[in-house]
Amino acid sequence: MKLHNDRKTVVMVVDDAVDSIRMINDAMEEAGMTVLVALEGNQALTISQNITPDVVLMDALMPHMDGFETCRRLKENPAFADIPIIFMTGLSDTEHVVMGLNAGGVDYVTKPINTTELLARMDVHLTNARMTRSARSALDTAGQNLFAVDREANLLWGTPQVCQYLPDAAHPEFPEVRARLEEWLGHRPEPGHSMPVEIMGIDRTVEFLALVDNREYLLRLKTPQNQNSATAALRQRFELTLRESDVLLWIANGKTNREIGQILDMSPRTVNKHLEQVFRKLGVENRTAAAASAIRLLAIQ
Repeated sequence: MKLHNDRKTVVMVVDDAVDSIRMINDAMEEAGMTVLVALEGNQALTISQNITPDVVLMDALMPHMDGFETCRRLKENPAFADIPIIFMTGLSDTEHVVMGLNAGGVDYVTKPINTTELLARMDVHLTNARMTRSARSALDTAGQNLFAVDREANLLWGTPQVCQYLPDAAHPEFPEVRARLEEWLGHRPEPGHSMPVEIMGIDRTVEFLALVDNREYLLRLKTPQNQNSATAALRQRFELTLRESDVLLWIANGKTNREIGQILDMSPRTVNKHLEQVFRKLGVENRTAAAASAIRLLAIQ
């Protein structure tokens, strides 16, 4: 059975049973995948520092560090946020199933493994994970540098670009950044409120967007820019006049023509004339497309 994929899928198998590994390895290689093997949790963590697999098959019960703890440790790495982890266990009772899902797993299969069923489940989860990564990459492309944390400010997910700028759990700055975010979120900021914070030696701004399902704080990471530098960047990139760049900047900030007229001391009619020239120079047809072009340019680099 071949998984629907244009390149070789990399699967990491974490299991201390050699016979089980041999059977899974044969099935995965027959399906055209590359297999990485870890005999216990610490080996899996070591591999994860250098290689990010497409999917992880995790034995629940192992010596030294069980699969549940290994899964939690792997999920602390932002690179593993969207990597599906499927538990393999002889324990099918509700308690252990819940433990696996709470640790960050997406599914489980019971031993002895039915490889046909396992491959089918992997195919579903790999497809979902790739769709999620594609959507988040699209957000980066649109300049929407988003990430989400829980109530303790632990990272739940982030767009690829944002993950490059956030310290992971092993980084010395992680406890301080997490504490700052947790304290700020504890004050229940309103949507649109921002907090300045230094991350990895660079001044950033974290903007609160929404609380999703009463548990996931949706945030945007930005690099502060004053109005003069932002309008200068827009003028240079799109060959705009000073007034046209001012109008485009405020369009990117979600302002209406009337609001822009009040800010720039001009009539809405004049704003609209400038906007027509902006559309022409950017090669777009509406304010949404113009705003997206400006946001991409002014996004964090």
